[in-house]
Amino acid sequence: MNKEKLVTPTNGHKLNGFSIEDIGDDHLFTSLETPMKKDAFKISDEEKKERISILFEEIMDVLGLDLTDDSLKGTPKRVAKMYVEEIFSGLNPANKPEIALFDNKYQYNQMLVEKDITFYSNCEHHFVPIIGKAHVAYISSGKVIGLSKLNRIVQYYAKRPQVQERLTNQIGEDLKQILNTEDVAVIIDAKHLCVSSRGVKDDTSATVTTFYSGQFTNPQKISELQNYLKQ
Repeated sequence: MNKEKLVTPTNGHKLNGFSIEDIGDDHLFTSLETPMKKDAFKISDEEKKERISILFEEIMDVLGLDLTDDSLKGTPKRVAKMYVEEIFSGLNPANKPEIALFDNKYQYNQMLVEKDITFYSNCEHHFVPIIGKAHVAYISSGKVIGLSKLNRIVQYYAKRPQVQERLTNQIGEDLKQILNTEDVAVIIDAKHLCVSSRGVKDDTSATVTTFYSGQFTNPQKISELQNYLKQ
């Protein structure tokens, strides 16, 4: 059987015998940063929507759909608008939420946990949904963040083509920088439609990824966090 060109990750080690299609069913990611072209923002969002609309119309045409049908003729523009303004809006740094920090005047020095943050993302290998919940915790180093901002940070990184491992790490590393603390934890529990609706078609499995930093690398802190999540 002919194999496609082998993919070489950034560490230089070839994935022996695995094709691009094989890798597409795995959770491979090449870096913490979302892979982006250097000129990704050379054209405006309006131009992107126009070009995506034209290209998606071509995809529909190739599939044999009748684009003169009243139900379908507006679909290319709707999809383009959805891609740019909604489900992939996290690709644009201009959409990153503005974060204000406040002094920890309550002197609350225990972990703060925001659990069950619902998010919708898309698998970068097949562009189908990832649906899950994120649990975020941190221990203040003197500053605190508005609770809604934790949700917004999760949503910002989720709204782009993603791999769950990268999503988890991006949220954790950004919170460390924003809060100026090493004491951050992120747990993501998600279902991947690329697993449940195609390929192996397993509708019962879920994927859990974690990011533990600072005090959260201590088994006692991890146990304490898990107890909060069970409540």
